[in-house]
Amino acid sequence: MVCICEVKSILKSNSGSRVGRPIDNRPQADSLPYRIALILAMAWGAAAADLPYYAVASGDGGAWPAILGSVGFERHGVEGSRVVVAGGAAAAGDWAKRVEGGTIVILEGASPLAESFGFRATTERVRAGRPSDVHNPGMAIIWQARLDVPVFETPSGAIVFARDEWSRAALEAGVRIGRGAVLWTAVSPGQRGYERFPYLLQALIDLGLEMPYRSARLWAFFDSAYRSRVDLDYFATRWRKAGISALHVAAWHFFEPSAEQDDYLKRLIEACHREGVLVYAWMDMPHVSEEFWAKHPEWREKTALLQDAHLDWRKLMNLTNRDCFQAVSAGLKRLINGFDWDGINLAELYFESLEGMDNPSRFTPMNDDVRALFRREAGFDPLELFHGRSDEPSRRMFLDFRMALARRMQGDWIREMEEIRQSKPELDLVLTHVDDGFDPRMRDAIGADAANVLPLLDSHDFTFLVEDPATVWGMGPDRYRTMAERYRELTKHTDKLAIDINIVERYQDVYPTKQQTGTELFQLLHGAAKAFPRVALYFENSLLTPDLPLLPAGGQAAEHMEKRGEGVVVESAAPVGLNWHGAMVVDGRQWPAWDGETVWLPGGKHLVEPGKTIGPRLLRLNGDLLSARQLDPAEIEFQYASSSRAIAVFDRKVSALKVDGRDSSAVFAHGSVVMLPRGQHFVTTAFD
Repeated sequence: MVCICEVKSILKSNSGSRVGRPIDNRPQADSLPYRIALILAMAWGAAAADLPYYAVASGDGGAWPAILGSVGFERHGVEGSRVVVAGGAAAAGDWAKRVEGGTIVILEGASPLAESFGFRATTERVRAGRPSDVHNPGMAIIWQARLDVPVFETPSGAIVFARDEWSRAALEAGVRIGRGAVLWTAVSPGQRGYERFPYLLQALIDLGLEMPYRSARLWAFFDSAYRSRVDLDYFATRWRKAGISALHVAAWHFFEPSAEQDDYLKRLIEACHREGVLVYAWMDMPHVSEEFWAKHPEWREKTALLQDAHLDWRKLMNLTNRDCFQAVSAGLKRLINGFDWDGINLAELYFESLEGMDNPSRFTPMNDDVRALFRREAGFDPLELFHGRSDEPSRRMFLDFRMALARRMQGDWIREMEEIRQSKPELDLVLTHVDDGFDPRMRDAIGADAANVLPLLDSHDFTFLVEDPATVWGMGPDRYRTMAERYRELTKHTDKLAIDINIVERYQDVYPTKQQTGTELFQLLHGAAKAFPRVALYFENSLLTPDLPLLPAGGQAAEHMEKRGEGVVVESAAPVGLNWHGAMVVDGRQWPAWDGETVWLPGGKHLVEPGKTIGPRLLRLNGDLLSARQLDPAEIEFQYASSSRAIAVFDRKVSALKVDGRDSSAVFAHGSVVMLPRGQHFVTTAFD
């Protein structure tokens, strides 16, 4: 909830001189008037309790169903819909009254309805193609083709969200009217919904639209090299608010003991745990660490040019060598046992390079051990493949050998991690593996063969985290559904599958932005969340500030909401948070899982109704909530499932805790944060 004191705080912080870069009559996103307007809009939106419905007044709605659907909105009739897509052909009628009453109307281009709200086309025209958006003024937004559009007048009080960079003509704007608003664009958002205006959903939030759901189940990769001198408590809170439940930390920076680095890691883990965020050790082997590379030149991996395999930032080691393997294993065990990790992520345990044998300067493994092993099996040195031996049978023999070697290496390291689990049974284990379904060239290029690795799930307990290969980063969100269908055919352990979305600048020619942001990101995220049980994001530092508040809305898998008396029925394939700003009961029972703005629901179908909330509350839980109830004014009970430890955060200090009926002393940190065992358990808590 936003209060007027925050407006006062901003006024005070902006009392000094500060020169901004205005965009005509529209303030910048970080300017004082804009920030006050946004806070007031959020305060108004917090009182709304509308169903997440949108309607299309005529036609098919273009890309708007995909845009609105990416954050949980469902198509419905005009009556009862919070958002109505009127498009560009709607006539003026009683829309002004609807907007006054709370409807948000979306308009495109020139129309009698747009003109009635003050968006009037003039006789002047411009060639638009590079909008500048107030939500991210520094982002280069480039349309694939420039368009001839009229210059529009905008109504008094309108917020111009995007202007053509050269002509300064308004391309996207909105105006608040009564309890509702109008969002207008000079042209359609494109066929997919993000070709022209990436930040349409952010604009709708500015105009008072409230997101119906939120997820708190996202994973994110983290590299401390990008966050070496930051306030860790601040960032831990920021990650939690962005829906991140686990941080996968680049552990190679901490492989060797260092007082300064060890202190940083300890503080990072503690800050995350206080916020209810898990921390995994992310190892990107065969890279081990800078120091390990420097100390052991005899164990360095070799390319097909017999050069040390220092490729991009990674410095690859020869893990086939048993002495190297044992040294890395001992170091990793020391690292895992020395800190309060929640899990281990073994990432990219295969070889280089994406160009395969066509690029001998990057092709691995060509160390002496691998060459000797292959020579014993095949009768020739694989190095000959780059010096005259170019027949396909010989080439195929080594590439198949290489894939089998990668599979064996993955199995070996999973067993090593399971040995660590003997003393730390609460550790989760993740294997990150690039997908080779959309681009089968990955098998020969880097030795990645998912179908050959997935049978390890039959005998080992780990999560198989599928990574998008860089070659498909320009494809749309539908690829995740197709990808999930393929993996369901390859393994029966579908609950152990997860997907990693790479949020980085793409090397392909893509429009309108090099990096996934705004609506494109939310469509990718929502498509992935609907297809896979878990979604990870690479990486924390590349996530853009305008996108962070909407990540939880995009990362949920809710399916349907409908009115039932004074309450609502929510259906979701996975646990989900429902936007709810008052006391409630769930399925007829007092419900303790509520943080004041979000009621946390298990997967399935549940009825949420207004009620009384008394006693303690479970503010957040990063395991999967299965059930919850209030036993008495000072005691609650809940059931959860988690592949790692789970962290429960309460609104008050815990005085007693039982797990599966047995007393437990698992209270952590300040007493209101509790570490719970991995698996499926019942928890009963009492409070002071």
